[in-house]
Amino acid sequence: MTTNAEKLSGVFLPVTTPFNRDMSVDAGALRANMEFYAQTEVRGYLALGSNGENRCLRESEKRQVLEIILAARSSQQVVMTGCIYDSTDQTIEFMKYVKDAGSDFATLLTPSYFRKHMTHDVLTSYFTECAEAVDIPVLLYNAPGFTGVTILPETVAILAAHPNIAGMKDSAPSGIENFMQYNSDSFSVLPGSASFFYPAILKGSPGGVMSLANAFPEAGIKLWKLARQGYSIEGEAWHDTMKNLNKNISSKYGVPGVKAAMDLAGLAGGYPRRPLQPLGETERDIIRQCLSIVGLLQ
Repeated sequence: MTTNAEKLSGVFLPVTTPFNRDMSVDAGALRANMEFYAQTEVRGYLALGSNGENRCLRESEKRQVLEIILAARSSQQVVMTGCIYDSTDQTIEFMKYVKDAGSDFATLLTPSYFRKHMTHDVLTSYFTECAEAVDIPVLLYNAPGFTGVTILPETVAILAAHPNIAGMKDSAPSGIENFMQYNSDSFSVLPGSASFFYPAILKGSPGGVMSLANAFPEAGIKLWKLARQGYSIEGEAWHDTMKNLNKNISSKYGVPGVKAAMDLAGLAGGYPRRPLQPLGETERDIIRQCLSIVGLLQ
């Protein structure tokens, strides 16, 4: 039987949601992207995450997007699905749907509207109640850049011992090393950024999530494979390359930047959903130059 740690071993794409000019979901474009990804060595997908513009989707659209991703993945690929709400009841309700739809993991972001009150005790209670309500492995999602709420190491220390909490995705710049002591066969600490993906894998993370791999999955897979072989000059150099690309594209321009990179790679980035705006030609040229310099574009 495949363990959760084995399921989480590899590169995961935080799948973007392509929109048409009229802001409707471009289902055909999403299917085409997924058909391409299913032929690659990516381990799986984070559906309905930040790159998927989760908070900008109607409930019916969330289900539509997830069903496309689940239907198009290969039989070996794993899907973790964002269950992102500010109330425990809403989170549990969507977790039940996610489980029934066929997702492998439910990814739970910290509630954030009442961020001042998201204390250690409140978050411990929230994640524990959700994990005990639905029989699907839970992943914590630490993304204070989006929520303004940081999961504390002492909170993770308690939650990592829960039998239905399988790990966490850490996208915080504060340092994934704060959580690596809890990485184990039963609790996987996953880097959520190319900026610290390589060192985290070297320290024992089984896999992670990388936004730019939406445009260039092979580049992310290369980084993961190099890290799994142990430290090397080649690995460090490719880490620096991916870290700089992440800084100049994903971090600088956000979802519109990732989508522009996908368009340049021949995939369907599509429009971001307003109020986000697509990049102009000047910004696209900057991204094109960044990608060309490192050989990802001819």
